[in-house]
Amino acid sequence: MGNIRPALVKRMAKLIFEKYGDQVSVEFDKNKELVAKVLGIESKFLRNSIAGYLTSYAKRFMKTETVEEVYEEEVEGGGEE
Repeated sequence: MGNIRPALVKRMAKLIFEKYGDQVSVEFDKNKELVAKVLGIESKFLRNSIAGYLTSYAKRFMKTETVEEVYEEEVEGGGEE
């Protein structure tokens, strides 16, 4: 079972991902620095919660993106046999 995160954490992480998607990484420490820079949150717990959710959100996004690319390649290459 996964972690249940508050709506605030999810909302802030998605907002950061939409605005700063090119700077978001799959590495927690880089996302932690980005969250601190963008939001200026002093609460260590909240900053780390948002950075952790942002990391898992980015990993999920990248995984679905690669699955879509593979599917498109299979569809395009399917008629060559």
